[in-house]
Amino acid sequence: MAGVTATARIVARRDGRGGTALPVLAGEGPLALRRTRGDADCARVTLVGAMSGPLGGDRFTVRAEVAEGARLRVGSAAATLALPGQGTRDARYRVMLDVAAGAELRWLPEQLISAAGSELYVTTVAEVSPAGRLVLREEQVLGRAGEQPGRLVSRLTVRVGGRCVLDQELDCGPGAPPGWDGPAGLGGYRAVGQLIVVRPEFASAPVPARVLGDTAAVLPLAGPAVLVGAVAPDALRLRTVLDQALADLG
Repeated sequence: MAGVTATARIVARRDGRGGTALPVLAGEGPLALRRTRGDADCARVTLVGAMSGPLGGDRFTVRAEVAEGARLRVGSAAATLALPGQGTRDARYRVMLDVAAGAELRWLPEQLISAAGSELYVTTVAEVSPAGRLVLREEQVLGRAGEQPGRLVSRLTVRVGGRCVLDQELDCGPGAPPGWDGPAGLGGYRAVGQLIVVRPEFASAPVPARVLGDTAAVLPLAGPAVLVGAVAPDALRLRTVLDQALADLG
């Protein structure tokens, strides 16, 4: 089976009345986009999975552009479930984000669950202006309850003003390099996540590094950005840690 190829695109711009308009809100196939109730000056979009997936062989791309002065929050209606397809091909999921000066993007999807037998490669690239703001959360759950995980390779790249402040890759599950689940890797935990916060004020007032309990840490990056990395036994406890870290950052 060849799999499904689908693209979704969001463009947010100021509407001239103090709010944010969405001149482009287009999805296809399994990538359906819905505008939902937002704040007075912030548009809100929900990604609704119109079918199961990604399955083996699928190729999905989501692009979001937030123009100068606009504010956008993007979430998803449910967790993304990576499943094996009928063939032997892997699935690919790309997320491309662009945040202009004075703009703000809050990218807060639900968890990605790597089901047994699946093979998914996720690539997320965020380009942020030095005067832009970004909150980006990624959460991966390795396997459904009582099952082993599939293969999951997730790469996250964040550039601020064209300068790379983060480029990291998570590779886990069957076929991953040895040690991914050992003490120097996930340490036996099955939920892993990261929170990236980019704010112009961090350039002059960097966030200090600190640990959060036993399985999470706040790490300042080489730019106006901070990374929170965490592992947890399950998705609920992972979300609790990341939500608390975001609240602490103000």
